[in-house]
Amino acid sequence: MEIIIRGDKIDITDAMKDYIQEKLQRLDKYLEHANEVRATVVVKIHGHQQIVEITIPLHNFIIRSEETQDDFYAAVDKALDVMERQIRKNKTRIKAKEVKTKRDFSLLELEEENLEPETIIKRKTVEIKPMDEEEAILQMELLGHQFYLFKDVDTNKEAVVYKRKNGGYGLIEAE
Repeated sequence: MEIIIRGDKIDITDAMKDYIQEKLQRLDKYLEHANEVRATVVVKIHGHQQIVEITIPLHNFIIRSEETQDDFYAAVDKALDVMERQIRKNKTRIKAKEVKTKRDFSLLELEEENLEPETIIKRKTVEIKPMDEEEAILQMELLGHQFYLFKDVDTNKEAVVYKRKNGGYGLIEAE
């Protein structure tokens, strides 16, 4: 696996590079052509927190994890645990997509485990009301949700406002 490591407001030491490379080898067992895969690791500092982002683009999907910890090594370990869990948890979806597209796209057969497929537990039908972004944020906060679906009164298009992990809000608009 080719590993590109970059620091954002931090100098990456050889020890940090070695640790990342050693830990990323753990994912090779899930990748068919690991030598053709390129992983990008970005290390950032926000206050005293270490942020590690790992992105591995494959043919039809992207495996990505971002973790924030006080310790760099703990952030790397947690990010890799999340990525490995993503692969294991979604192995049935990944395999179904592989069959559907009839492409050989980088995942080896995972050992059989007693993983139950994710199912939709609750369905909801909602009326999408026209409102501006600020009113949508207010509605989301009042409901105590992480996101809120609404119709933008200015553009007359569906949009989703959501809470960002690092604070603040995000907006996704339909075309």
